[in-house]
Amino acid sequence: MKYVLRILPIAYMAAIWIMSSLPSNHFVELPDSEVDLFIKESLHLIEFAILYVLLVLAFLTRKGGFSARLNVLCAVIAGLYGLTDEIHQSFYPYRSASWFDLVKDVTGILVCFYFIRGALFKGRFERLGKVLGWVRKL
Repeated sequence: MKYVLRILPIAYMAAIWIMSSLPSNHFVELPDSEVDLFIKESLHLIEFAILYVLLVLAFLTRKGGFSARLNVLCAVIAGLYGLTDEIHQSFYPYRSASWFDLVKDVTGILVCFYFIRGALFKGRFERLGKVLGWVRKL
């Protein structure tokens, strides 16, 4: 299980890269264009938050432990990958890249960072802490 958790962030980053190379309606386009746009724009809030969580889970399986600095590093890596994704999208005429999208990416990361930091280092969010503690024991 720990090896799966270690590979997941890399696989997820590859999936993001591939999907960013395709038109936004390649996989699905809802009949109502406003709803379609709203949902796809909202995904920025969770797309890189998921990457951050996957990075945390991968690093939790290390023998060396998981520190507050490593937690920050996971958030920074996810944010920088969000920036890289925006730059990558700017090279495709059927995609768009914007600072606002990057802000949404980072916002999602920071929300997850708040909860994970609270669970691992501040003694809050007990259930989340138990799940993360279980991952540490793998």
